Amino acid sequence: MEQPNLNYIDQLAEGDIEFREKFIEIIKNEFPQELIVYKNAIKELNTIAAADIVHKLKHKFNILSMKEAYSFSVIYEDELRAHKVDMDKDFQLILGNIIDYLKTI
Repeated sequence: MEQPNLNYIDQLAEGDIEFREKFIEIIKNEFPQELIVYKNAIKELNTIAAADIVHKLKHKFNILSMKEAYSFSVIYEDELRAHKVDMDKDFQLILGNIIDYLKTI
């Protein structure tokens, strides 16, 4: 499975440690909240709300240098808008991987 990393954030920061740390803190604060919103939307079978949060989450995948997860999310967002949740299990694996990673940084 593709692993998240801070390469993109480091590129953006260009050595500015304060910027880097603030950016990481924002992700660490927002991601768990967005994960809850996603899980609630799926539990309630509100596929449009789930698609909306997947749209937000996919940009964090890009920030965490997860190109495959980003591409997967683009497709999954479209599937959700068509009221299909078949890709949820794989998406949850990606989310779990990121949660585990965020605990280490």
